[in-house]
Amino acid sequence: MKAKNNKAGLLFQQPLKPLVNPDHSLVQLSEVVNWSRFEEKFGSLYSPDSGRPAKPIRLMVGLQYLKYTFNLSDEAIVAGWVENPYWQYFCGERYFQHEPPIDPTSMTKWRNKVKSDGLEELLEETIKAGLKLKVIKKNDFNKLVADTTVQQKNITYPTDAKLCHKLRIKLVDLAKASKLQLRQSYERVGKRAYVMQGRYRRARQFKRAKKEVKKLRNYLRRITKEVERNIAGNEQLRIIFDTLLQAAKKLLAQTKKSKNKLYSIHEPHVCCIGKGKSHKKYEFGNKVGIVTTAKNNFIVGALGFEGNPYDGHTLRANLKQTMNLIGREKLGDVYVDGGYKKHGCEDIGNVEIVEKGWRKKKRSIKRWIKRRSSIEPTIGHLKEDNRLGRNFLKGVEGDKMNALGSAFGYNMRKLLKKFTFAYIFMLKIIEFYRNLAMKSKLKTRLA
Repeated sequence: MKAKNNKAGLLFQQPLKPLVNPDHSLVQLSEVVNWSRFEEKFGSLYSPDSGRPAKPIRLMVGLQYLKYTFNLSDEAIVAGWVENPYWQYFCGERYFQHEPPIDPTSMTKWRNKVKSDGLEELLEETIKAGLKLKVIKKNDFNKLVADTTVQQKNITYPTDAKLCHKLRIKLVDLAKASKLQLRQSYERVGKRAYVMQGRYRRARQFKRAKKEVKKLRNYLRRITKEVERNIAGNEQLRIIFDTLLQAAKKLLAQTKKSKNKLYSIHEPHVCCIGKGKSHKKYEFGNKVGIVTTAKNNFIVGALGFEGNPYDGHTLRANLKQTMNLIGREKLGDVYVDGGYKKHGCEDIGNVEIVEKGWRKKKRSIKRWIKRRSSIEPTIGHLKEDNRLGRNFLKGVEGDKMNALGSAFGYNMRKLLKKFTFAYIFMLKIIEFYRNLAMKSKLKTRLA
């Protein structure tokens, strides 16, 4: 949906064009991105005749690009937008604005409106922009690299004591808000047991710590039974308490060897994933599949998966997404590690599993096999620079959206570097010829 023209009050506003440097990377990139495709794609999600006029789609898309490119939160990106004329120009503003364009929560609402399918459009546009700017070539799509990583969720480290204590507090608070009469809340003794188990574990007195955890589980069990007794026969209260009661039952039933454990109350779908890292034995989140070009590590696929599926079972969905993004019916060579055995993707492309014995292959094949590990630093940059290391978006859909956002943020950084390098190179050439001219003038004077 296009913004309505409002010419009133523009007379004394400062135009942005005289303020910005036309050679700046964001200014040049804004001319390359095809903004009209987003109008066509997302226009049907808006109602032009009802309610308050919506914010321009280019503004919302531009803010998402800036958020993941510069690794900022929704609040920080909106606050920085007011101070930065280049960000405003990139988002389609013609005049310098002194007020925030939106409330930060509007970015969350917009993401929930377009969902992961909409954010795929943003990733696809970065690929097309890369082709326009010759950062990548169509031939680069013939050789791809795929790998998986863990996207950690924004949760605290889970322990039985912590989960039992927090869940009991939530049930008691909700019971008070619903005006249920509880015989006992265990507020004082529950807090004491939680503190003492931490002290005992610190002192390595594990038997005593185990007794305190048992107390916390008993307190939660009693509260759960009492709440169930009070809401029996009341369908409305049952719906209100259903989520917390299901979590409490699952937590009380799980043992050390149980599968699909509860690790978070507000993010119950989180899984425990072990990747064999020496510095991080377990990570809590979900698995993400990344596909890049083998030559220059441009991301052409990013897909978040629910839970911790086997790598080989994720490859088909990952490659199909890549085929849609680059517009191909079949892929060329795809290089993966040994975790992708029994992938079943022979009909999509030539999947080359890099394992022992690859050194005996032909030199032309070995050259590309060596590029398999080039995806590892790309994943590192995604985690450190583009918000893949800690996911703050809620739910399974939030996992998918954050993976896509980090991918197009990484590609945007590559596109911006293209302009930055060209600008610096141009300045170096100008400086070189200026120095050359000064030397020639000096020689003529001395002569």
